Parts: sequence; C-alpha cells; structure tokens
Amino acid sequence: MKETEQDEWDFEITPAHGVLDLKLKDVWHYRDLLFLLVRRDFVSFYKQTILGPIWFFVQPVITIVFYSIVFGNLAGIPTDGIPKPVFYLAGTIVWNYFADCLTKTSNVFRDGAGLMGKVYFPRLIMPLSIVVSNLIRFGVQIILFIILLVFYNIKGGHLTLNLYALLFPVLVVFIAAQGLGLGMMISAVTTKYRDIAFIVSFGVPLLMYATTVIYPLSVAEAKFHAYSWMVKYNPITTVIETFRYGFLGKGDFSWWLLGYCSAVTFVILLLGTIIFNKVEKNFIDTV
Repeated sequence: MKETEQDEWDFEITPAHGVLDLKLKDVWHYRDLLFLLVRRDFVSFYKQTILGPIWFFVQPVITIVFYSIVFGNLAGIPTDGIPKPVFYLAGTIVWNYFADCLTKTSNVFRDGAGLMGKVYFPRLIMPLSIVVSNLIRFGVQIILFIILLVFYNIKGGHLTLNLYALLFPVLVVFIAAQGLGLGMMISAVTTKYRDIAFIVSFGVPLLMYATTVIYPLSVAEAKFHAYSWMVKYNPITTVIETFRYGFLGKGDFSWWLLGYCSAVTFVILLLGTIIFNKVEKNFIDTV
C-alpha cells in the first residue's frame, strides 16, 4: 500500500492560543515588511514637499524660538542657567518622539484597516513600523541638538557631557515603549469608540505641560509644591530630566525615579501588547 505523502509548509497560520501569544517569530519572519513600511512612511510624509527631510530641522528650530520668546522672555520662566534654546530643544525632541509614537500608534487600526483586511501579517508590525520611522526623525534631531550643544560650548556655556549620558539608549527605549504601549491601548478602544481619537488629538499637546519640557522640575517644586508630584512622577519627566542631566550637566536625576520609570514603562508596554493582541483578532469586524 502506498504511503500517503505529507505536505510540508514553510509557514502556517493558526489561531492565537492566548493573550501573550504575540507570535514574535512571525514578526521576525516579516522583518522585510517592517522595513518597507518604514520606508513608505518616510517617503509619503515628505513627498511633494519643497524642503523634504529638512523639515526634520525646521520644525524643532521654530519650536525652540517660539518657546524662548514666550516662556523664556515674556513669561520669565528660568531654565536652571542653561541657554534657553538648548534647554527647550532637549525637552522638545524627547517629547516629540513620545507624542508621535503615541498619536500615530493610536490610529493604527483605523489607518491600516485596508491593508489588514486583505492580507495576513503579524499585526504588531504596524505599530512597530511607526516607532522605527519616528526613531529616524528623532535621530536627526539629536544631531541638531549636538550641533547646538557644541556651539554654546564654544561660546563659553560650559555644557559638558558626563557618564550619565551613557543612559541615552535606555532612555530611547523608555520613550518608544511608553508611546507604543499607550498607543496600542488607545488603538484598541478607538476600534469601537472613534471619539477617543479626538480626545487624543488635543489631549496629547496639553499633556506636555505636565512634563518638564518648558520648565525645570526645580521650578515646579518651588512654585507649585502641592501639584509638583504629578510632574515629578510623570515617567516622561524622568526621561527628560535624565537626558538633560547627562548631556547638559544640570537637572534633577535620581536612580530611584529611573527605576520607577522602568517599572511603569514595563507595565505600560505589557498591558498595551496584551490589549492589542486581544483586539486585533476581530477588530476588522468593528472598524
């Protein structure tokens, strides 16, 4: 009797077995798609623009000029002796990376419904591509920050790096993970309630004022002591203050707060991936 031949498949699609079954091997298998999505985001965003990628530099420059005039000169908010452009740029580039990851990831189901409804690929690829594409922009703006830092040092600003600057890769992971985790949570809710997208659009810019982007933590504790704990225990504040302390030598740094930030980041990312993994199974029926 002839033996039945058994087909061998390179790839097999099976139902997820649990909320923590993230199919990370599939994500690695589709890494080429990740790079293609990153390239698509980069090209489409600056397509048919005159300045193109130069906007990477123009946007933060305009922002720090505005902050220097309004908050530094008119409002008279001190910057702990740090030159205003450097102080504001340090906070702005960190905040922009977090805000971009959060807002764009929160719309991933809505914006990617057309693609997700036609072909199979690990859905986690979509939010990861957003984080990576925004990382490119963040890296370019870091170059601008270094240039400005060197300029003010030449002018006698005495802004020197220290060993805490070695924490920079860890801080980048914290920013990306917080934006990714919160974005995935919100994206799960927006599949049923589109109103959440409107709340995010005007709520995220307001949330910036609960961090130390435009003022140092010392000023918040001195002038608004009763409410300063909300700023101090904001995990983004820890990232900004550590970044300033490592690259500018001034700011509030605490190993305890850094440990607290890492714990909060882990919880946010874990909850975000669990919720995202649960909703992506049947989101196409509600989007």
